Amino acid sequence: MSALVLSLLLSLSPAAYAGKPVPKAAAKTPAKAAGVPPPSLCIFGGQSGKPFGDQASFKSVIWKSDVIYAGGADGRQKDQEARLEILKALREARSSKIAVGFEAVNIPLQPVLDDYAAGKMTEEDFLQKTAWQKDSGVDFSFYKPVFDFIIKNKLRALALGIPRETIFKIEREGAAALNEDEKKMLPETASVILNKKYLERLKASYAGLNPAAGAPLSWDNYLSSVSSWNEAAGAKIAAFMNANPGWSVLVAAGNARLVYNAALPASVKSRTIKLRQASFYIEDAACPGTLPADHKDLANYVWYISHPLPAISTSTAAAPGKKI
Repeated sequence: MSALVLSLLLSLSPAAYAGKPVPKAAAKTPAKAAGVPPPSLCIFGGQSGKPFGDQASFKSVIWKSDVIYAGGADGRQKDQEARLEILKALREARSSKIAVGFEAVNIPLQPVLDDYAAGKMTEEDFLQKTAWQKDSGVDFSFYKPVFDFIIKNKLRALALGIPRETIFKIEREGAAALNEDEKKMLPETASVILNKKYLERLKASYAGLNPAAGAPLSWDNYLSSVSSWNEAAGAKIAAFMNANPGWSVLVAAGNARLVYNAALPASVKSRTIKLRQASFYIEDAACPGTLPADHKDLANYVWYISHPLPAISTSTAAAPGKKI
């Protein structure tokens, strides 16, 4: 993606519900969390502001969800560790019926990702064929534990990214300038983001990114580039879920892709029926006493990770608890 879109994602300040349980419940429902959650697992309900810090409540959210969005930042190791803990809990509920979506891998590289996830390709070849360092700029060692888990447990993987050259072309020339190969990465029908809070943040970022002199970036093209980026990934996630009932997808994407559930979650929801989604806005901050007012509604859950992450137990099943 271009520096402009990347800057947007970094500048968006911090802004599903669950359904059926998959594993059988233990005898008791997890007790309601009270007071400040322990810093080892510091998560707040994004709408309710209620904290929870026990594994049973954490697993309850994961087990009930069909699509889970794990935000954060690609370049922070603890964010990847949090995503791995979600994946471990998800495997208890869905066994190997899990796919992990990566915005760090571009959609045309799906065959390469398939071979690597299936253990048919070495890590060296995968990094070379995906131009990982050049395109993502992220230390692969952060992602390696997640990929190792996928390979070991025979899970699926989905490429959700759009090449930066394509996004740059939309920004500068509009979607009409795309060639046929570029158009194939986008869905036939794509919606422009309409969420009011999201648009307010987007407009503020757009105003800050536009140069004071020279040819200004068109707002319509800018909005189109961000929407296309989200819609391409959303369409692919939705197509996978519609074709694979009973499966779950963990989406490893930046916080800006899920903020207010307005981008990726909204795109997927518009293309599916009765899908249960849960979004985690992952914040690099110490556990607060209460959910900060400006973090309310950022996502279904806000997870603070500037402390040791928990080792999620895989030996005991807990009953899905009340909605947080």
